Amino acid sequence: MIESYDFGTFIIDGKEYKWDIKIINDKVTNWTNRRGHVFRIENIKDLVELYPDTLIFGTGYSGLMQVPDEVKKFVTSNGINLVIDNTREACRVYNELEKQGKKVCAIFHGTC
Repeated sequence: MIESYDFGTFIIDGKEYKWDIKIINDKVTNWTNRRGHVFRIENIKDLVELYPDTLIFGTGYSGLMQVPDEVKKFVTSNGINLVIDNTREACRVYNELEKQGKKVCAIFHGTC
């Protein structure tokens, strides 16, 4: 569960994470292959290969990260629901889906 998020910092299960993260099967990892402020298929391939019910994109504190149409299509063509929102709202949605027992993966931009 995401306990809190503020610009650049996530608290998840009592542990602090800085900057950008992925949550895969309840495991948090640093997201390190970001280039610029655009999500790319290469950023989410590992998430899509798990076929979650939902893939959440946290687009940053102010929502500046872009999710191109080809990335959206890649996700939805694999039968995965898509949520795109600023990171604060995306964290809220992640927690709600987790509480419902959904299989959910997420990629969050922590700043901008």
